[in-house]
Amino acid sequence: MSKPVLIVGGGPAGLSAAHALATVGQKSVLVDKQQTLGGHPIHSGYAKLVPSGEWARDVIGAMVDRVEQNALVEVHKGTTVKSFAGEPGNFTAELDDGKSVEAASTILATGFTHFDSINKPEWGFGTYPDVVTTTQVEQMFSSGAGVRCPSDGRKPKRVAILLCVGSRDRQIGREWCSKICCTVSSNIAMEIREELPDCHVYIYYMDIRTFGLYEDTYYWRSQEEFKVKYIKARIAEVTSDGEKLIVKGEDTLVKRPITIPFDMVVHAIGMDPNVDNMVIGSIFDVKLQKHGHIEKASTYSAMSGTSRPGVYVAGAATGPETIDDSIAQGQAAAMAAMTHTVPVKAAAE
Repeated sequence: MSKPVLIVGGGPAGLSAAHALATVGQKSVLVDKQQTLGGHPIHSGYAKLVPSGEWARDVIGAMVDRVEQNALVEVHKGTTVKSFAGEPGNFTAELDDGKSVEAASTILATGFTHFDSINKPEWGFGTYPDVVTTTQVEQMFSSGAGVRCPSDGRKPKRVAILLCVGSRDRQIGREWCSKICCTVSSNIAMEIREELPDCHVYIYYMDIRTFGLYEDTYYWRSQEEFKVKYIKARIAEVTSDGEKLIVKGEDTLVKRPITIPFDMVVHAIGMDPNVDNMVIGSIFDVKLQKHGHIEKASTYSAMSGTSRPGVYVAGAATGPETIDDSIAQGQAAAMAAMTHTVPVKAAAE
């Protein structure tokens, strides 16, 4: 019998990798530091996913169920890897639950950390209760409560969504585009307008990056069908007059200052490297790229590879990624990891 594949991380990429391995009869050991699997879509209470429109709890929950119910997947929740040593085909991992795992290869599907808007204080988060994040709005939808102003529970009449909070901002060391924020924000704007038809929604942007096929179904649809207003602007600050939140900035199309009052302001927060990446990089002896994400080997020569042979990576561990692409990368990493599970004699034949 070949040794199992060790998978670290139980979000969409890790779940996809475990399922892909199981479908071909390959055992895996899935380790996640949380007490429940599912990654951010479950832990952060995501609502309807882009682009399917399905509820995260349903589709990601189904992925969790099929992994936890599969006899070929050994799951360790609330567990981390303490040490990792060996070579491809013969790795040993020590888990903090006291277990030792002999593995043929490893897949790091350790995900990302949401940007903390406290690091952008001039835009009001942490000062005014009605300045929230896209994740918090997702939680409002997924809880069934609907969008409400946290300060007093009222339905907002005017909402601003500020893009690129924690992305494309060299002043705070976030020099990357987080890839999904524009599309998610357009989707949230439409959901707000659908729930609250009398609410006016404005999206403040530097550039719109609803990449690929999302341009039509999110950017244009949100304007033409849902009447979401887009303002190309640089935001200076978010303050309050005691009753309303005041968004101050410059309309960069007409080169003039703009000041608009709102009931709620939403930060479209970006995707930071996993806060544990320094530790993960040290334990697994893999390199991190300059921003702190796990460094990928050349896609053209080693799909899903890292700087260490036999250790693979998938999903947002390597940088901002969509859920759909994370799932695809989990499957690709599973295929790559299988290279080390085939007995030498069989491989030669």
